[in-house]
Amino acid sequence: MTTRRNFLKAAAVAAATPYFALPKARAESDTGRLRMAAIGCGGQGRLDMSYFDKLVDIVALCDVDSKFGIAETLWCGYGRKEGDKVIQPDTYSDYRRVLERDDIDAVLIATPDHWHTKIAIEAMQAGKHVFCEKPLTLTLEENRLIREAVHKYNRVFQVGTMQRCFTESFMLAALIIRGGYLGKIKKAVIDIGGCPTSPAIPKAPVPESLDWNMWLGQAPLVDYIASDSEGNTPWEPAAASFPAFSRCHYQFRWWYEYSGGKFTDWGAHHIDIALWAMGRQNAGDGPVEIDGRDAEHPVPYKDGYPTVDNQFNTATRFNVYHKFADGLVMNVCDSAKDGNGILFEGTKGRIHVSRGRIVGKLIEEGIAEQFKEEDYIALNNGVPFSPETNARVTQDRAFYEHKYNFIHCIQNGGKPISDVDSHVLTANMCHLSGIAARLGRVIKWDPVKETIVGDDQAASFMHRDQRKGFELPEV
Repeated sequence: MTTRRNFLKAAAVAAATPYFALPKARAESDTGRLRMAAIGCGGQGRLDMSYFDKLVDIVALCDVDSKFGIAETLWCGYGRKEGDKVIQPDTYSDYRRVLERDDIDAVLIATPDHWHTKIAIEAMQAGKHVFCEKPLTLTLEENRLIREAVHKYNRVFQVGTMQRCFTESFMLAALIIRGGYLGKIKKAVIDIGGCPTSPAIPKAPVPESLDWNMWLGQAPLVDYIASDSEGNTPWEPAAASFPAFSRCHYQFRWWYEYSGGKFTDWGAHHIDIALWAMGRQNAGDGPVEIDGRDAEHPVPYKDGYPTVDNQFNTATRFNVYHKFADGLVMNVCDSAKDGNGILFEGTKGRIHVSRGRIVGKLIEEGIAEQFKEEDYIALNNGVPFSPETNARVTQDRAFYEHKYNFIHCIQNGGKPISDVDSHVLTANMCHLSGIAARLGRVIKWDPVKETIVGDDQAASFMHRDQRKGFELPEV
């Protein structure tokens, strides 16, 4: 009998098998669907694939962990459709082997953040369309680079900020604000929550299934550390689990070396919605001053860098204020009285919006009935919604709709709803929040030149040194 445990063991072995070149000729599936590869097959990658599997043929999987990434994903049963049969995807541990295949139309990138830019640019250079999970980049420098690549290589690029497809909350908020119903927005309070803390995490043996050097990529070469919730190590993972405390898998986001804490995790969602709803999506939009003086980190800092290297290090409590030239103030905080989400305060009223929830006097008065399907489609850059639904997309359906939007733009043209140009503005604010908080001071930003001004130390955080062999590509 094939048990789940035996299947996962066999799949892990298959995933670790050395790569051999496959035929380049493309054999069209009987459905004529696009072919996609998934690079990064952890929890978020598998969630994305559960929706993409309804739209495309998933023909390849790539992950540096043959157990947590590959084996568990194979169990989900995604693949290429041939009539009633599902053909299991090919598996790889090196994303470059995926990009060499010319029978792949698009890639899903759901790796940790510090790998996004390199893989995305190389994928576009290889002629692939890209769906890249949020947060888009690791640094301000990467923002410029990835935007330049999208323009140069002319590929459809969708950022995984699916909240833009939540019609019953975030899209409705955008229609209200862009329609002038709140008057001029004077302030936005953006509650994104604070980061968790960890005890000192001990050094541990690298799991046999994990290529630790490849996982680290451009980041500094450091020891693998991991423990369970009681601090015990060595920690032996089950197929779909990860340690309570570590540097990698889900926990990577609590280390500035690989991510930006809540500034980039939830900030990539809620800061994005705030800017998008207000229509601040043009080149040159952005704050002129960022005040990070009210922020706390779980470990000591010196000159913007943690002095402890075995504990989570991203900000746990913060009130970062972004001030714009026209007087708008955006407060990015770990906690607000209205809870997770965005509070928009205008000269004519206010609304608070989060996932599955939008409240305010205008909502109580039934303003939602003012907007028709064509209004939502216009907000969707003119791209129609899936024929299986309509503009009034429920929250759960929005995850699928975001993927449909990407595939539709590949097949029919058009601008995806979460385009790179507008998302770079979001990513700028996310990274600026982190820099100001790490330094604990006010920094000045030129939104036209996209540079930190008058502060050489702060400006040094605009880029990171890449480890030899993992440098960012030239565009």
